[in-house]
Amino acid sequence: MATHSVEVVYRGIFQKTLAKNITRGIVLAAVKQGKIGIAFGRYGDSPERNGIPAKNFAIVADNEEELQASMAQYEPKSVDLTVALDDTLCKGVESWAWYGLQPINRLTRPGGYLLVTTMLDFADLLQMAHAREQPYHLALVRGLPSFSGLWVYKDDHTDVRVLGAVSRLLPDLVSLEAVEAAIRQEWKSEQKVASARKAYERVEVMAVAPGVGDRRRPYEFELPRWWELREGVTIPAIVPGEAFPDPTTGAVGGWRPARNPYFKKFSTRTMRPVIDFEACIKCTLCWLQCPDSCFDVTPDGYYDANMEACCGCGVCEAVCPVDNCITMVNEAAFTNNDSQWAAWKRDREAYRAWVREKIQHRPERSHGFQQRGQYERQIREMAAAAVGGPAVRERTGG
Repeated sequence: MATHSVEVVYRGIFQKTLAKNITRGIVLAAVKQGKIGIAFGRYGDSPERNGIPAKNFAIVADNEEELQASMAQYEPKSVDLTVALDDTLCKGVESWAWYGLQPINRLTRPGGYLLVTTMLDFADLLQMAHAREQPYHLALVRGLPSFSGLWVYKDDHTDVRVLGAVSRLLPDLVSLEAVEAAIRQEWKSEQKVASARKAYERVEVMAVAPGVGDRRRPYEFELPRWWELREGVTIPAIVPGEAFPDPTTGAVGGWRPARNPYFKKFSTRTMRPVIDFEACIKCTLCWLQCPDSCFDVTPDGYYDANMEACCGCGVCEAVCPVDNCITMVNEAAFTNNDSQWAAWKRDREAYRAWVREKIQHRPERSHGFQQRGQYERQIREMAAAAVGGPAVRERTGG
């Protein structure tokens, strides 16, 4: 008798269908082996908006009594496998009702697996994922994170490749043969069966020792209890904000708006803007058009994207009239949310070198069509990357 739980963490809207296909595929494969299961999404408190982290779950049991016992809870207290469909989710997951940043591996049981679709190395991912007190395994399925628009599903086989990897990591949950049978039933594609089998053979696994990873404490906050609320209906306004000092001259000026401490922060972001302040003409367009008011007006009149507030939508890059002044860069290329303007003020030559290095990481990510045929081109590239990926290997981290 055994119950297995899998959570699939994904970017709301962009990966909604992908996450559904994976959890549904796990249950269909389990049924092929005579088990019982259910796939569901946790949407009640987690409205899906562009890029907001959200979750789907697949729970599989040997009988209905075990399944019912596992379902009578808000979410599983631990899971055998966490699947991150976008590698930047390894920095943490902040949804609408989790009151802070949840480490990507928080629910992963000791000895369990964190499976990531990525082209990054183990070391890059461990630099992002928070350290745990218990050991676990980090597993990789090679490929660019797969994003689709709300109405268009980019069928690049990421769904079946993850299913193939799941059968390799958790053979007690589903076998490869059961996954193949489920794919034939659901997708009726031998090509997809071959993709699942290839992922089964090529998934990479590394044992992660306790204490390895980002050791910073995730930010968190508590909402007021009911007995702490003031009488009547009171909605406090956000204070306007204030000027702040220049780190080199000490001159106080500009304006940094105060921001709602409970509102979503940077975990929605897959890209971030890198700003060449020496190219900036102070036109204010980025500040005016940013939908999240993430730009601070600096004491010397520049516009500094506050990385604690930036959601990575790319509007600033789109409206900037100066070539290469604002460049959207892969979020995975960064390890902190420090002010770019402050770094530029401290050492301009070092900042120029930093910009040159960072803008090499332009994202091969897309949240929708940019031009006709884009998805077809990306699918060919991702398929080529998958075919050229390394074979299965086991590692030990420490």
